[in-house]
Parts: sequence; C-alpha cells; structure tokens
Amino acid sequence: MALGDQLYVIRPFLNLSGVYEHHGIDCGDGTVVHYRKPSEVVERTDRATFTQDQPVYCKTYPTAFIPSVVVQRAISRLGEQRYNLLFNNCEHFATWCKTGVSHSQQVKDFIPWITTTLNPEQLETPLDRALHGTEHQKAKAELDRALTQIRVVWDDLQPRYKEAIAEVKAWEAIAQQSLGRDREDLARAALQRKVNYQKESDRLETELQKLATMTETLLRNSLKLR
Repeated sequence: MALGDQLYVIRPFLNLSGVYEHHGIDCGDGTVVHYRKPSEVVERTDRATFTQDQPVYCKTYPTAFIPSVVVQRAISRLGEQRYNLLFNNCEHFATWCKTGVSHSQQVKDFIPWITTTLNPEQLETPLDRALHGTEHQKAKAELDRALTQIRVVWDDLQPRYKEAIAEVKAWEAIAQQSLGRDREDLARAALQRKVNYQKESDRLETELQKLATMTETLLRNSLKLR
C-alpha cells in the first residue's frame, strides 16, 4: 500500500458479495481517510481502525490523480457528514478522491433504482410488517421479500435522471446565448424549458432519495435478523 492508494476491505454483510466493500484513501503514514461507520463522517483514522482485521485490497484505474493530489482531495473533505448509501457512500468518496468522478460500482451492481413501474410506497407495507413482526423467521422472510422487490431495473431511471440534469444545463446555456444576441423571446422560451426539466429532475431525485432511505433501513434491519 502506498500514498494515495484507494484501499478497500470486504466487510461481510448478508453474504452479498461486493455490496459492503469499505473504501478509503491511504495517506502513506499509516492513516486512512474514509467515511467511517457508524459515525458516517469523513475521518482520518489509523489503518487498523479502517481494516478491522480484514484483508486489504487496492483498487486501480487506467488514469488517476497523482498520489499527493489524491490525499489532498481526501483531506479537503474531512468532517463531511453527507453520507448516503446510494449517492455518497464510502466508495463514491474514495473514487472521487482518486479519479474526480463520484462513482460506486458496488451500488450499481446491487442497489436498485426506482422505476416508473414501482412506487416506493408499495414497499412500506411489507417493510413495516417485517420490522414489527413477532416471529423471527417470518420477519426475515418479509425483509427478504421487500429486498427482492426493490431489486428492480437499475438502468431505467438513472439515464433519465442524468438526462434531465444535462437538459437543465443545456437550456441555461441556450438562454444565456440568446440574451447575448438580444433575443429575449428565445431566452424566455429556453428558461421555461429549463424550469420544466428542473422540476423533472427534482421529482426523480425525491423518489430516489426516498428509495435510498428505505433501502438502507431494510439492509440494516436484515443484518439484525440474520
């Protein structure tokens, strides 16, 4: 392991391969910057705290920042408290430090995104039954059933959400260009398109955040029952 390496350890959880890799950035002095659990704060800890006696692996990329820059980027976020299972987890953080792109392959491989065919509220009944069930095995079955329900099509919503964000930026640029050419009529039309896409992206983000909260609750309670 060396300065600026993206380290990760496998932390067994529900026996789901790859979902609970814990990532961090090696500072080269025996410390690691990572989104520490359970505090859910970006902290700089000794390597033993990071590994918890698990084997350590190193993730590599075709292109990445030089080691000193990787560490600087990690240190710049010390104290951050914006952890989110789907959007800003430990892998998102470490990958951003290393490459500049906030990405989590383990989430993409496992955690589902909501689609137009599945309303998040549909999960509340089985989840509520599971969390308040009196029979252990029945509660486990309900949790597993809810987990299965949310393993829905990943690639349905993500492209639409990203497209809406891109459209917001594109129509903003068009509006600015139109104003520069003294075409206020075109600028107003472009801004209206921007507003429409902004509403769509906000709606999708709200649904995703709702699912993120429900998914994390589900996974945490699954651990308690197993």
